[in-house]
Amino acid sequence: MKKFTAGLIAAGFIAMTPQIGYAALGDQTLKQEMEHADVQDLQEILKKKGYFTYSSTTEYYGTYTTKAVKEFQRDKGLAVDGVTGMQTYKALGVFSKEAIVKTAKKYEGTPYEWGGESPDGFDCSGYLNYIFDEAAGIDLPRTVKDMYGTGTKVSTPAVGDIVFYDIDGGGPSHAGVYIGNGQFMHSGSSNGVTTAEMDSSYWSERYVGAKRYR
Repeated sequence: MKKFTAGLIAAGFIAMTPQIGYAALGDQTLKQEMEHADVQDLQEILKKKGYFTYSSTTEYYGTYTTKAVKEFQRDKGLAVDGVTGMQTYKALGVFSKEAIVKTAKKYEGTPYEWGGESPDGFDCSGYLNYIFDEAAGIDLPRTVKDMYGTGTKVSTPAVGDIVFYDIDGGGPSHAGVYIGNGQFMHSGSSNGVTTAEMDSSYWSERYVGAKRYR
């Protein structure tokens, strides 16, 4: 897979949306009595939003963190359980790779529809728009061409990045979301929303790059 492993240019990390740039935060559910570096990042976000009022931040998810999360959840109309999971991350503006993968897989089998942008039928960019909005509140450009013109170019895709393909030789014309293990999910004209292997002969020869939108 020469294009995938060697034909890319590394670039810096910039945000295209108001999503908060905490790289690791959002990858796992956080709850009371956990101790992890992500907890401190969570406390810092809650502090900026006026919910975490303790004098200093720590890596421990204790009473103060739970109370702050519950107050935030209550204000946002979420289930008030003090646990920081996918819906709370989304409301906080934190990108969750787990949420992207779960949402992408949720619509597997949806038929392809030209111009489709709902679970009744998706085209490739309509599918990406729908799952990124549902999972992370990210508003992507509507077309593949415009998607490729924004975001941050990355040398190797990580979970949640969008991978682009040139199908007819005229530049990026198809895209999917990378879900790990060399796989991406996309809405293709033949089978609708399915999982594909990036190193297959078909896709590896048409790969043009990956972008990050968080």
